[in-house]
Amino acid sequence: MHGLDLILTLTGGLTAALGLGYVTHRLGLSPIVGYLLAGTLVGPHTPGFVANPALAEQLAEIGVILLMFGVGLQFHLDELLAVRRVALPGAIAQSLISTMLGAGIGRAFGWNWSAAFVFGIALSVASTVVLIRVLSDNRDLHTPTGHIAVGWLVVEDLFTVVVLVLLPALFDRGPSSSGLTMTLVVTALKVSGLMAFTFLVGSRAIPLLLDHVAALRSRELFTLTVLVLALGIAVGSALLFGVSMALGAFLAGMVVGRSDYSLRAASEALPMRDAFAVLFFVSVGMLLDPHYLLDAPALIAATLAVVILGKPLVATIMVLLLRYPFKVGLAVAVALAQIGEFSFILAALGRDLGILTTAAMNTIVAVSIISIVINPLLYRVVSPVEQWTSRRPALWRMLNRMGQQSMSAESDRQPSRAQLDASHRAVIVGYGPTGRTATRLLRENGIEPTVIELNMDTIRRLRDEGVTAVYGDASHRETLEAAGVANAGNLILTSAGMGNTQEVIRLARELNPEIHVLARTAYLRDLDALRRAGADYIFSGEGEVALALTEAILHRLGATPEQVDRERERVHSELFGRVAEDDRVGRGGS
Repeated sequence: MHGLDLILTLTGGLTAALGLGYVTHRLGLSPIVGYLLAGTLVGPHTPGFVANPALAEQLAEIGVILLMFGVGLQFHLDELLAVRRVALPGAIAQSLISTMLGAGIGRAFGWNWSAAFVFGIALSVASTVVLIRVLSDNRDLHTPTGHIAVGWLVVEDLFTVVVLVLLPALFDRGPSSSGLTMTLVVTALKVSGLMAFTFLVGSRAIPLLLDHVAALRSRELFTLTVLVLALGIAVGSALLFGVSMALGAFLAGMVVGRSDYSLRAASEALPMRDAFAVLFFVSVGMLLDPHYLLDAPALIAATLAVVILGKPLVATIMVLLLRYPFKVGLAVAVALAQIGEFSFILAALGRDLGILTTAAMNTIVAVSIISIVINPLLYRVVSPVEQWTSRRPALWRMLNRMGQQSMSAESDRQPSRAQLDASHRAVIVGYGPTGRTATRLLRENGIEPTVIELNMDTIRRLRDEGVTAVYGDASHRETLEAAGVANAGNLILTSAGMGNTQEVIRLARELNPEIHVLARTAYLRDLDALRRAGADYIFSGEGEVALALTEAILHRLGATPEQVDRERERVHSELFGRVAEDDRVGRGGS
């Protein structure tokens, strides 16, 4: 029955998550809310189908590992350094004060200091998924506000990683004053050993391994390699170094993220992370007893107040003290006013160590659901609040005193590449003979090309020549985003053998509806499909060969130039239809 239980748990959990995730997404909420509610629906505290909690928890462990691997993969030290002046002190202060507020609530409801402390930490860290979603939906992700919020969150994540390492060492056998120092020293040595091994050995071995696998041109083998690295280093860190698998997965992600394969790993291998992450959220939702919402309203209300009032207030004050504008401080604060995946990871670890009670787990899950629902709505009032404040000159001057100076300095440090005139930027997919020619012509005419390629040797050669190059599959949204399609004037698809050209065009149109798309295809039968996908100009090798043959035959028969031109137009109309009239299909060499 174990195998049947596994299938039923997977099917029931994912089906419920799909249904409720769809509903919450259509309502404009984060799908995480749907996943958590799905877990409650298939959990032991509600009637109907009940998934196997033990199996769901085991599957969720994989989700935790892949989530942490993804965090490490997307961790960029330069992004943190760009906003370190506000993100470091702000995040540290907010985390400490939020932890103290949460611990105070725990103590007020009769918990011991250990439970109160872990509970407070769980309330101090926001959800990466929700924050990115809120900033993206409001077009603030790539603004100075977005950079500060993301850097702030990175500091919170690093703080949480440290806690995940220390908790088992401190509480696995129970903390004692006599052995505390030795425990910390041993843990520090283990973590140092793991980090040294991972970065000294892994930073050399992992890129070589990925080089070899990428050269095979097999997407399945590349995906499998990345997953083996994530799971293998996570398990090895626990077995060989005695530290948490979460830390091992985070370090593995950092190593892969520092290689040339970070983008491809994120776009190809990590979709599996999303599936297991859904199971993680479902397993957390299974812990929630709906009756608890009526049994402990005071505890839930107090905890919610810390998350949506206490944390934002501290963040706003810190940003203002660091001389940033009021709107920036308010936007960053509100974006962080929720809790999510890291809170669940911490809470689950605290439960496994016997620190957190069922009441604490129920409270964290309930407050997470409520805060994630409220957060996008709160973010929409940032502009109205700023406008209301601006109409009160005395208050406005007090809140914004000296803020613009810091903001200007911060903006000066942001990269300006994305703000180049779109007409002077183009993205080229493929670097064969056609791609090389297009790249040369663009550079000679003052247009900056960005090349997308799946040959790492070509990528490295282009970068050495000063050409911006992105390693990855153009049919993945992340690759097109990294190449700057959203800010480019033209997208040029130079390969006639791409099997996913329509998907590339569709994604490019979603990112940038105004972009001009020039596509190449081998066969005339593909013209209609590419037109429907949104290509502006289509170049067919088969059609060009027919036109060239027509011209050669006519010259051989002694036709006049006017006859040749007239016949070319007739053949072109037969081959391409009436597309020449609306200038949507061009002709070019293949």
